Amino acid sequence: MKAIVDLCVVPMGVGVSVSKQVAECQRIIAAAGLEHQMHAYGTNISGDWDDVFATIKACHEAVHAMGTPRITTTIKVGTRVDREQSMQDKIDSVVEKLAD
Repeated sequence: MKAIVDLCVVPMGVGVSVSKQVAECQRIIAAAGLEHQMHAYGTNISGDWDDVFATIKACHEAVHAMGTPRITTTIKVGTRVDREQSMQDKIDSVVEKLAD
């Protein structure tokens, strides 16, 4: 089953800046070969359910390995079985309606 996920990984106990840990998660997501798009407060990821969630687990493992004692993560998940829909399809649909 394909899933589109909005992922926000928040390392805790490492100070105010967490960009180093976020960059590591981005490397992991890219290496997994999943379609993804970083935004200001997280990353949208699209792919097979098992691949997406294995990648999220890998992000947690890597960020903990960097010395992060605690992580809080917010995940929003959408699945659709009636047709294929990409992240860009969802954006394009709204942009089209804005043009009307």
